[in-house]
Amino acid sequence: MRTGSPLYEHTIARVTTDLIERFGAGFAAEEVRSVVAAGRRRLEDGGRHPEFIPALLEHWARDELLARARSEGRPLTALPKILFVCEHGEGRAQVAGALAEHLSGGAVVVRAAGIRPTGRLSTHAVLVLSERGVELRNPLPSTVHADALDAADVIVCIGCSRSDTDLVGRRAVRWDVEDPHGQDLDTARRVADDLEARVRALLAELEVPVVDRQQVGSSA
Repeated sequence: MRTGSPLYEHTIARVTTDLIERFGAGFAAEEVRSVVAAGRRRLEDGGRHPEFIPALLEHWARDELLARARSEGRPLTALPKILFVCEHGEGRAQVAGALAEHLSGGAVVVRAAGIRPTGRLSTHAVLVLSERGVELRNPLPSTVHADALDAADVIVCIGCSRSDTDLVGRRAVRWDVEDPHGQDLDTARRVADDLEARVRALLAELEVPVVDRQQVGSSA
């Protein structure tokens, strides 16, 4: 993906639209576009690889809007915000986050991160999601930032210790889910089944309707 290419511009536009929807309670659309434009200039001038810029831009602009909202007392979106955290941020957290977005029809704001991110993405994660008709959006693994912890209504620690992050005063749950790292595709499918069941239960707890209560695809 090249800077300025149709695919690149389409991805940037999608990031912008998502941010306008998520922060519409406190920011006008033009304000969000201005923040995105500033972040884009910064990232492109910094010589980042173009394929990484949309994901980095989404994270940077979201953090910037959150910071402004807090400092200026602006309202934030009423959508529940869930942070999924696993050891490396390359598999389980990504799958859980994508499933939560998909099953809720976009009615939750999701971020995935790793305690010790590798900077890579599991190919099995992409495959098991595609088998279920689920798109993995903005998948660049990131570290667990304080702003992300502050913004989250619920922090889900998947196979990692709550003590690995500063969760004092925050609502957090732990999911003991098998680590598919380095294992075969069938294991990744079994882990995805487990994560989907847990995501459905979490959405029900948050009173977020599931768009399709039938199984999203089949790993059988």
